[in-house]
Amino acid sequence: MHTNTPPLRLAWSVWGLGALFYLIGFYQRVAPAVITAELMRELQISAAALGHLSAFYYYAYVAMQIRTGIVSDIWGPRRLLTISAFVAGIGALMFSMAPNLIWANLGRLLVGGSVGVAWVGTLKLAGNWFPPHLYAMVSGMALLFGIIGAVFAGVPLRLAVDLWGWRPVMMASAFITFAICASIWIIVRDDPQEKGYKGYNLFGAATKSETRFRIFSGIWEVFKYPNTALLAIIPGGIVGCVLTFSGLWGVPFLTTHYDIPATEAAALASALLIAWAIGGPIFGAFSDRMRQRKPLYLIGCALTLIGWGFIIYYPDLPIVWVTVLLLISGFASGSMIIGFAFAKESVPLRLAGTVSGITNMGVMMGPTLLQPAVGWVLDRRWQGEMLAGVRIYDPDAYRAGFSLMIAWTALSLLLLFFTKETHCRQMQ
Repeated sequence: MHTNTPPLRLAWSVWGLGALFYLIGFYQRVAPAVITAELMRELQISAAALGHLSAFYYYAYVAMQIRTGIVSDIWGPRRLLTISAFVAGIGALMFSMAPNLIWANLGRLLVGGSVGVAWVGTLKLAGNWFPPHLYAMVSGMALLFGIIGAVFAGVPLRLAVDLWGWRPVMMASAFITFAICASIWIIVRDDPQEKGYKGYNLFGAATKSETRFRIFSGIWEVFKYPNTALLAIIPGGIVGCVLTFSGLWGVPFLTTHYDIPATEAAALASALLIAWAIGGPIFGAFSDRMRQRKPLYLIGCALTLIGWGFIIYYPDLPIVWVTVLLLISGFASGSMIIGFAFAKESVPLRLAGTVSGITNMGVMMGPTLLQPAVGWVLDRRWQGEMLAGVRIYDPDAYRAGFSLMIAWTALSLLLLFFTKETHCRQMQ
């Protein structure tokens, strides 16, 4: 065995395959945003039903998070990521061939539940293959990979759907997922020691004797530490705004009320996600350098709240200003990446994997609840207007629905004041 740690080139290669799976999972997450009209028309569904169809991904995703953290501690990321990528491919294939809403929901459920391990598994690889001082930055890079997937689910997906239809395009994504599955099994290893290098093991290791204890008590134990619950609730508001807008309701909102083409609206939604992707590594790196988590998280959350407030409550803004505000809000939303390092440092090392799963569950609770809730409000405020078989909602309806996003983000900002700074030091 080598006495030195793995070269960064090898670390990036191993970690990168987990990040690629996260990329395809993020693509599947936001894809419904640019095919809302096709889904509503072909499946004959309302805004509330469309919200639930999109949210079925999140229902399964959230349900997987706590157990994913525990299982990743016990099994290791390689086996978990391989099995999950295979199931994700099956779910994507099922969604692409769905004859009705039931099969479409089931496909989304399988995809969401399986890619729910991608984030925690990728964080686990980061903790095992990279030195501690790079952890927050690498976590931000994982978010960047995810946003690249979301960008492909924007204008490129819209153009591909216009050329070939949504079913063939989604079927192609299923086969790409199968290819990633095979690559993970062949190349990825849980720890550098399996390739003859000294590992970092930032998350600790679970032995077989600990397994039963970890499953039954690990979940509850992390909540003994005050930061855990706060850092699980806080990112839901931030991410909920981004993914509710870019992942479902932003494109119809922009096309209807700013009279722009669907491709241009999809580009704006993608720009929001790109800004989010850029913000993640930057906030993470500066937080590492400052040796503080709380101040930058507060600044990012406050800017997010202000940006969305202007977008939602000033509907007559020029499209140029809407674009600027989307970019600011997206970039500031990248501050949520700090929460993963913040949470990991707030509990003993042996609970780091579990708390990462709980934090990610909190992240996904935002879009899980907000996407169908906004759809429900839109249906309640619908004035009966239709266009080509698709319901049209007025600005007041969108303002009422999007106010739910504002409320959660305001709560996030408030709760951040009650967190305890870790100064980038791991609790022992």
